[in-house]
Amino acid sequence: MMGENRARVVALVVAVVVVVVGVAGNVAAAQAAVTAADLQRVAGSLQMYVDALPQMAKIRGYGFQRGQAVPINLTIGMYQKTWKFHRDLPATPVFVYGQCPDSATFPGPTIMARHDVPLFVRWENHLPASHILPWDPTVPTAIPKNGGVPTVVHLHGSAHPPQSDGSAFAWFTAGFAEKGPAWTQATYRYPNVQPPGNLWYHDHALGLTRANLLAGLLGAYVIEKPEVDTPMDLPCDDDDLHLVIADRSFNVDGSLYMNSTGVAPNIHPQWAPEYFGEAITVNGKAWPFLVVHRRRYRLRILNASNARYFNVSLSNGLPIHVVGSDASYLSAPVTVSNLLLSPAEIFDVVVDFSQSPTAEVELLNSAPYPFPTGAAPGPLNGKVMKFVVQPNGPLDPPDNSTVPDHEVPYASVTALPPTTMTRYIVMYEYLTPTGQSTHLYINGLRLEDPVTETPKSGTTELWQVINLTGDNHPLHIHLGMFQAVKMQQLVNLQAFTDCMTAVNDAVKCNVDQHAVGPVVPVPDHEKTWKNVIKVPPGFVTSVVIAFKLVDTNQTYPFDTTAEPGYVYHCHVNATSNATCPSYWVNFFF
Repeated sequence: MMGENRARVVALVVAVVVVVVGVAGNVAAAQAAVTAADLQRVAGSLQMYVDALPQMAKIRGYGFQRGQAVPINLTIGMYQKTWKFHRDLPATPVFVYGQCPDSATFPGPTIMARHDVPLFVRWENHLPASHILPWDPTVPTAIPKNGGVPTVVHLHGSAHPPQSDGSAFAWFTAGFAEKGPAWTQATYRYPNVQPPGNLWYHDHALGLTRANLLAGLLGAYVIEKPEVDTPMDLPCDDDDLHLVIADRSFNVDGSLYMNSTGVAPNIHPQWAPEYFGEAITVNGKAWPFLVVHRRRYRLRILNASNARYFNVSLSNGLPIHVVGSDASYLSAPVTVSNLLLSPAEIFDVVVDFSQSPTAEVELLNSAPYPFPTGAAPGPLNGKVMKFVVQPNGPLDPPDNSTVPDHEVPYASVTALPPTTMTRYIVMYEYLTPTGQSTHLYINGLRLEDPVTETPKSGTTELWQVINLTGDNHPLHIHLGMFQAVKMQQLVNLQAFTDCMTAVNDAVKCNVDQHAVGPVVPVPDHEKTWKNVIKVPPGFVTSVVIAFKLVDTNQTYPFDTTAEPGYVYHCHVNATSNATCPSYWVNFFF
């Protein structure tokens, strides 16, 4: 059984800790003397807006036969190479996705899939014998016996069989020399049966997700459905762009910085609950610029940072028209002046630069870090990129795009649907006597504990998500799609927290008597079927989860009951070393 396999994984970690500390420590020793001032100095030395924003190569995830889209097979590898994040920064060693080493990029190529046309991807690991970043072997981690960097790929937001989900335990090293206990196949099948929308793929290896993503193992994925997309007349072709935002810190030699000392080093020598970079990169460039013309642009914005929230706005007050969030369109566009993105969250927006009153527009960030009560962003992390607005040229085609009046009918939950189950999902953070974080659990359980959630394909559930930590958390669920319908503050929070810490039972702790504080409305631009929802601290967030295809109300056309199942987790900690150990919970159908 998987539970027994997971127990063996943890035992393996303990058994080989002495061996691997030296491996992880080699990188850590090289970065041990770096201070926060050093990192700020390096980032501050990089002049903003001197590198043009690149667009990643697009790979078509389907073929054509007799005018019909048909399934194909792709092979995408993971490679180590160097990448120029800035004109004035030395080339940086990175891990990146690509069809070959020369074409691999940070972030990886954008895969353009077609609705209801399966795509088969063989993911190959060509990474070296050791990691380029430090990691902590004292938390549950994929540790191969013979060296190598474990990886596995998760297509975030996709509805697919469990064997293709990228389980943290399905990791493998270069050439499939060693494989985790849940590994079953080299080629993943993505049915692409869900509604059209924006997804992304990224590493998901046990205990190495943060390090592997920081190194560059991430990329965008789009499911297109022409009969839905085309009538909206949204900006397309060269006016349809991805913005993949990720904060990174750099050493003087250009290499990526990751902390080598943990916040509680006597417990976890390297692990820290969050990573905040000093430089803001977009599509692999630090503070880039983009030349735009006076026309509408579609911007698919992904926050691929580990822990940093972005509250973005345009410096000259141009409105942002939100048409989609994560892997779904909205019912109708929503116009906003600013947009809050949690880690792993995607917003699909239109900006009309023909209405720009200025020739230059900065994309700014005002989100505190940690969010929502941390430090305000400074002159470096308060800026993201710049748009340079130029007049339309005589050869530019006319802009016939629109911001549509209506989009899709299935997006919003206007009334609470019938649910088969109500669950309480509680986020805990555990601290040292001096207030340092040591681990975070959902419902007081570790990843390797027995499964507690067993939803059924074709059903809808109501989850009451209770955040007893001090930070906002982006909750992500594999396979299902969900949306928040209510956020209500807890009163007498300390008394409730004390009770929950003692008995770990929301009903016995009278949650209904505490969830009577102010109700914060769910933003209109988040009222659709999402893959990430923001869970504010000290609140109960009511979440409707659909374990089915939301546009057709059908069950999944594959077996959801197979091993290794699926997980849900906080995505700050999903991208942390050993899942912030662990803040992941498994579920089976």
